[in-house]
Amino acid sequence: GRTGRGAAAPALPPSPPDRVRIPAIGVDAPLTGLGLTATGSLDVPPAEKKNLAGWYEAGTTPGETGTAIVAGHVDNAEGPAVFYRLGALKKGSTIEVDRRDGGVAVFTVDAVEVYAADAFPDEKVYGAADRPELRVITCGGAYSRSTGYQGNVVVFAHLTGSR
Repeated sequence: GRTGRGAAAPALPPSPPDRVRIPAIGVDAPLTGLGLTATGSLDVPPAEKKNLAGWYEAGTTPGETGTAIVAGHVDNAEGPAVFYRLGALKKGSTIEVDRRDGGVAVFTVDAVEVYAADAFPDEKVYGAADRPELRVITCGGAYSRSTGYQGNVVVFAHLTGSR
């Protein structure tokens, strides 16, 4: 079902996600499970698999109550990767997540923000939510040849429908 424009939809039962689609920026990518690095940061998909996105599998699944996390590369040595155009997304854009239970969770973008790595708002991005929410994260901001990207692009979205 779908709700009114931008209204939150009822939560879905837990189900691992298999694919993410963001039509406005041409994303249609498989999802793999991600964990945490030894330092407690969110891991990322292998750099050589530039069109693969990942989701934090120890957390909320997309569509259930809480904050689900999806991440992917902006680019790699070969060029643009899965979330290269993420920063161009606009409020109101649609993100669809195919779920292993056969359903599709439909999210609407609330905001797109860029944060410096040394000022990343962990609680705002990863904190608990009382409705089904989604964060899509990639690298962004200034780039340094020695240390890479100096920040992150974060898309904030909430569940507005399912099918």
